[in-house]
Parts: sequence; C-alpha cells; structure tokens
Amino acid sequence: MTISSTGAQARDGNTLGGLPEWDLSHLYPGMESKAFADDLARAEEECKAFAAAYRGKLAAMAAAPDASEQLAAVVARYEKLEDLLGRLMSYAGLVYSGDTTDPKRGKFYGDTQERLTAASSDLLFFTLELNRIDDKVLAEAASKAPLAHWRPWLEDIAKDKPFQLDDRIEQLFHEKSVTGRAAWNRLFDETIASLRFTVDGEELTLEPTLNKLQEPQEEVRRAGAEALAQVFRANLRIFTLVTNTLAKDKEISDRWRGFEDVADSRHLANRVEREVVEALVEAVQQAYPRLSHRYYALKARWFGKDKLAHWDRNAPLPKVEMRTIGWEEARDTVLGAYGEFSPQMADIARRFFDERWIDAPVRPGKAPGAFAHPTVPSAHPYVLLNYLGKPRDVMTLAHELGHGVHQVLAAPNGALMAPTPLTLAETASVFGEMLTFRRLVDATSDKRQRKAMLAAKVEDMINTVVRQIAFYTFERHVHTERRAGELTSERLCDLWLKVQTESLGPSVDLRPGYEVFWAYIPHFIHSPFYVYAYAFGDCLVNSLYGVYEGAREGFAERYLAMLAAGGTKHHSELLAPFGLDARDPAFWQIGLGMVDRLITELEGLED
Repeated sequence: MTISSTGAQARDGNTLGGLPEWDLSHLYPGMESKAFADDLARAEEECKAFAAAYRGKLAAMAAAPDASEQLAAVVARYEKLEDLLGRLMSYAGLVYSGDTTDPKRGKFYGDTQERLTAASSDLLFFTLELNRIDDKVLAEAASKAPLAHWRPWLEDIAKDKPFQLDDRIEQLFHEKSVTGRAAWNRLFDETIASLRFTVDGEELTLEPTLNKLQEPQEEVRRAGAEALAQVFRANLRIFTLVTNTLAKDKEISDRWRGFEDVADSRHLANRVEREVVEALVEAVQQAYPRLSHRYYALKARWFGKDKLAHWDRNAPLPKVEMRTIGWEEARDTVLGAYGEFSPQMADIARRFFDERWIDAPVRPGKAPGAFAHPTVPSAHPYVLLNYLGKPRDVMTLAHELGHGVHQVLAAPNGALMAPTPLTLAETASVFGEMLTFRRLVDATSDKRQRKAMLAAKVEDMINTVVRQIAFYTFERHVHTERRAGELTSERLCDLWLKVQTESLGPSVDLRPGYEVFWAYIPHFIHSPFYVYAYAFGDCLVNSLYGVYEGAREGFAERYLAMLAAGGTKHHSELLAPFGLDARDPAFWQIGLGMVDRLITELEGLED
C-alpha cells in the first residue's frame, strides 16, 4: 500500500515540513493484492505440508548417522516458513496501526490474524518435538555443520522445555489466543484510538492531548490533564475489564506451565535471570530519593512552587524559549549524531528516510506513541512516530532509529535468531538517544538552553528508569492480587497512586484525576512486565556510554558487533567485551550514577 508523503502543521501554525508516510508496498502492493492473497494461501499450504512431512519423525532423524544434515534441512525450511508468516502478519499489523478505527483495516487485520494462527498451529509440534529429543543426541548433531549454524537457537528454545505442555494443550492455547488475549488487545487498541478529548474547545485524539502536558502555559497543561482524566474515567469500566481479563488469562497460562512468580514468563522470554531483575528493581527503588525525589524538588523551586502538580512534571522550564523543530532539522540532528559515532550506523539510519520506512504525521485513528517494527529479515524494519516538533520528538526519532539500526544489523542471523530479548532490544534505542543528546548539548553554549536540555534529559532518564520500575511494581501488585479475585476500578486506582507517590516523591502533587492514568499504558495490555526492559536498557546504556567516554578507540566496532549478534548470545556474553556484567549488583549503580551526576550538574546551574 503506497502512501504519498504529506505536510503537517505544528501547534503554533508553522509547518514542520513534509512529514513522511511509510511505503508498505515493500511488503505487499495492497490489502487486496494478489501477492498477499497468494502468499497467505501458500503459507497455509506450507504449514500443512511441513507437519505432514516431519511430525513424529524428528527423534529418528536425530538418531541417524547424518542427523546434522537431516535436521538442518528441516530447520531451514521451518525458518523460511517463519519468515513468510512474519511478513504477512507484519504487513497486516502495520496497515492496521495506520488507522485502527477503520473497519476495513480492522477486518483485514483480524482475518489475517485468524488465518495465520490457524495455519501456524500446524507448526507447534516442531519446537516441542525438538525439546523431547535426548539432550546429548541433539547436542551431538548440533556440534557440527550444517546444524551448528542454528545451535544458539536450539539452546535457546531448550530453556522453554520445563514449561511446555502436551501438544494438544499447546494447540488449544494457540488457537484460543485469537478469541482470548488477542481479542482483548484489539479491544483496547480500538478503544484508545476512538477516544476524543476536548481541550479548550478543540477535539483531539490521545497523542496530541498527551502532548499538551509539555506545553509552556500551565493552563494548557492543566486543561490537557483534566481532559485525559475525564475521558479515562468515563471509560474506566472497559479498561478495568480488559485489565482483569488479561491478568486472569496470564494466571491460567502461568499455572498450567508451572511458572512460580507472576513475572517469570517474561524473564524467560527476555532470557534474563529473576535475580538480575530483582537487583535492578531494588537498586532503582533505593535510588528514588536521590533521583526523582531530588529532581522534582529542584524543578518545583524553578517554578516557584512547593510542589509540582502532576501536569507540571514534564513541563518545559520557565524562561526558556520553546521552539518547534522541523522534520529536516530533526533528521539532520540524529544522522549527524549517529555519523560522529559510526558512519556505518548513520548510513543504515539514512535508509529509513531515503527509502520511506518512516510514518511520522499525527492522524486520527493512527496508533499512538512510537515503535520500530522489525518485520522479517527478508524485508526491513518500519518506524512509526507521531511527530509534533518538540525536542522530545527528536529524542523519540533517535530512539526508534536505534531500534531500526539494531534490527537491520541483526537481520542476517535469520528469522529464528535475529530477534533480540527485550532487555537488550532497548540498548541500541537508548544509546541512539544518548548520542543525539550529547551532540545537542555540546553544540549549545547558552547557559539557559543547556540547563533546559540537561533537565529534559534527566526527565527522560527518570521516565525511562524510575517511572518504568514503578510501572513494573504496579503490574506486580495487579497480577498478584488478581490471583485472589477481580480488582475493582477503585483498587486499581489506589495501587496506581501508591506506586506513583513512592516513585515521584513528596514534591509532586498527584491531583484528583491522576488516579486513572494507568488506563492508557499499552505495555500493561500488550506485553505484561515489558516495562522493566526500559530501565534495564537505560542503565546498561549509561554503563556502556561510560566505557565509551573512557576508551573510544575500537568501541564503535565492538558495539555494532554486539547489535549484529541479534539473539544468538546471552547478555553476559554480549557485555563481556566491554568489561560489564549485569549479574553484579554494583553494575546498576554505574548507570544510576550518571543520572545522579546530571542532577548535580543541574543544581550547579540554578539561577
């Protein structure tokens, strides 16, 4: 589906320049194209043929003298099929995200999801059977070519072995997901996209309304916050039902699979140990007073207040001119920062602009927020933004392009080994932000502008580390209490206020209305416990950046090699060349120490 580029208006009436819309014809010509229909039919046929050819036969293949060759041929066919399925579903998802309120797109997405879920149920046996092969027999086959190429993937799926169920139960879970979790996810997405918020007589979608919380005028910020609260409150019954249903759905799955802790399935998916995450959470929570509490007390003084209202938390600094940043300037800023670090990195990022892999304008019905979708290795990633010309939008561009560069570099590993655990997936994105931030700061000599930029970076870090760990804590409360029964809207609001009060500190006044702000956070719905990956990535990047500042020679090469590894290595292997170890409790203090130092620098810049 080819979409022409468009212009957009900034909030102050100045143009942002031509904001690009992505060209999805790189995947398929259109929703009704023959190419898509043919591939979908071929995928269904291939899944059935694969099952007919190999179900129940893998153990015998593994015991054969030429086990490596036989199994490698099967894995290669499976990987090719996974790439085809991924291409189809990626296209449907991207089309849908362009306008989640369009019934035609919604039906296309839903029908595609149903057919691919049914088709892929024929593939479920494959990893289950591989994991039932004797460990020594499979290890022997994977120790030599050609199967050795996929050894990291085989070792990875083996970690799921203790939690896999009988084939028929796995198939039931898989097929019921269409009418279960996936359906509730879609209800949430379509509800969020359909909401309208009236601010000063203007009717807005979610993204522009949230954007009001960054306006320089307090009355605008307050009006935006109150509009959000009013609409969220009016729809709280739906959000409460979705939250309770999905938490129960997860509890059922966890119970059947034998996961002990509410977040253990996420830790397994992230290939990170529970104790590593617990050490991160403890370190961040202990740092609340010297990070978020301290910073918001400082910001309240800048605003001449004892406390900041919650709508002031992300407000721009007073007495600092707030300008709109056009698209071309944003592009040049990010590519310049990437290029100074690594010309190769900038060259990859430039393709996103030149080849129309980015969708930037705000549109009614478009999915809110931002993401970088890797699609499949045989294609390329796509980036979705809602660009409004604020400095934070430039950081978001840098963030998502970091993901995109990572995804391009990892693609040669193939459909089975290119995907990266969430904890490491945030590394490249946050590092891209840091490079862009440093470039902007170094180019600024004006003391007031420098202060504003440092403050914005500290706030981003607090939002990425402190806020996300508070989100994780909220989710833990919700999923733990859900095991004993449904949570009322009021209880969800109480839990939200509790963790937000603890994390933000006494200098932020959470006014009436803020208690419902948990309702719009998509990560709670789409990926339970995803959020700690942001804090993991930010602290990791801060540590990496410290290594970079201390010894730049050869760092870029080691860094790009880390990204290119995709999902083939554990985080401990990837960090070893930099002398870092996330299993060491002291590791997290390195990353948190950078935030601490930036706040100290800000205190020295007080007027």
